[in-house]
Amino acid sequence: MAMASALPLLLSPRPIGSPRPTPAGRFLSLSAPLLAAAPAVEPRKGGGRLACLQPLQAASSSNSVAAAATGGVEAARAKGLQLVAWYLLSLDKHPVATKAVTSAVLTLTGDLICQLVIDKVPELDLKRTFVFTLLGLVLVGPTLHVWYLYLSKLVTFSGASGAISRLVLDQFIFSPVFIGVFMSLLVTLEGKASLVVPKLKQEWLSSLIVNWQLWIPFQFLNFYFVPQKLQVLAANFVALAWNVILSYKAHKEVIAE
Repeated sequence: MAMASALPLLLSPRPIGSPRPTPAGRFLSLSAPLLAAAPAVEPRKGGGRLACLQPLQAASSSNSVAAAATGGVEAARAKGLQLVAWYLLSLDKHPVATKAVTSAVLTLTGDLICQLVIDKVPELDLKRTFVFTLLGLVLVGPTLHVWYLYLSKLVTFSGASGAISRLVLDQFIFSPVFIGVFMSLLVTLEGKASLVVPKLKQEWLSSLIVNWQLWIPFQFLNFYFVPQKLQVLAANFVALAWNVILSYKAHKEVIAE
C-alpha cells in the first residue's frame, strides 16, 4: 500500500525550474579590464600605405636614374675606345689615306671657324672652304706623313738631343717652305695667281712667326714622347687652332703697295 500511495507522487510531473539569472554586471566586470588593456587602434587612413611607399619609390627611381647615367657613361666610354681602336687600325692599314682624311676634316673645320667666328661673314664662301679642305686632303696630310717618316729615319738617336734635332729640322727647314707652298697653291686655286707674290710678301713671315710660337713647344713634346706613327695624330690636336690662323692669314686682303 505504501508503494501504491507513493506511486502517484513519482508519476506527477515536477515543475521545471527557470535558469538562475546571471547578473549582467558579471560579464561587464570581466570584459571591462580586457577592453581597458587593449591598445587603442586608430583607423587607417586611405593614404597611409601610399605615404609609406613614396620614399621607397623615390629611392628606387633615384637608383634607376643613377644606374642609367652610369650605364650611359660606360657605353660612351666603350664607343670612344672602339673609335680609337678603329682609328689606330686604320693608321696601320692605310696610313696615308687616314692622315689625309683627318687633315681634310681639320682644315674644313678650321676654315668654317675662321669665317663664322673671326671674319663673321654674312654668307659662307663655299669655294674658299672647298679649296682649303682640298689642300688639307691632298697636300697637308700626305706631306706630313712622308716628312715625319723621313725625319724619324734621318735622326735615329733618341732622347732630348734627338727631339731637339727633329724640332730644328721641322721648324726651321720644313715649315718655312711648306707655309710658302701652301699659301701659293691656295691663292692660285682660288683664281688669284697674280696675288701670290704680294701675298707671300705680306703674310709669309708673320705666319711663320706665329707657327713657331705655336708649334715649337708642342713639337718638342711630340718628337720626344710620341711614337712616330702617332705623331701626325698628336699634331692634329694643335692643327685645328693652326688651321684657323692659317685660313685667316691666307685669306687676308692684300694691301696694295
